[in-house]
Amino acid sequence: MSDTAGERFVTALAAKDADGLRAVLDPALDFRALTPGRFWECDGVDDLVDRVVLGHWFEPTDHITGLLRVDTEDVGARHRVGYRLAVTNDDGDHMVEQQAYYESDGDRITWLRILCVYYQPV
Repeated sequence: MSDTAGERFVTALAAKDADGLRAVLDPALDFRALTPGRFWECDGVDDLVDRVVLGHWFEPTDHITGLLRVDTEDVGARHRVGYRLAVTNDDGDHMVEQQAYYESDGDRITWLRILCVYYQPV
């Protein structure tokens, strides 16, 4: 895997690394996401990392056991990173796949849109 901002985001997400997520997300991040049944917006990076990503999408009882797939490509001036995670929790084993479209300043993601299929039983 190369070292794009999107791939660093996925690596930090798969490790549930809050500091790694904060390091790759610009403090003035423009963020929106869609999961089944809910549209997400945040009030800053800490809100995104603590409340949404590690507080709701991947709770402390959700164990990300593998990064199954990562693929990237450019879409005009924007970038896409798709990823699939293996997750285990009290309900069993699941796959979670997300597609993220983003812009970056090279080091940090400044604009991010995520679409998620959510937890799919394995």
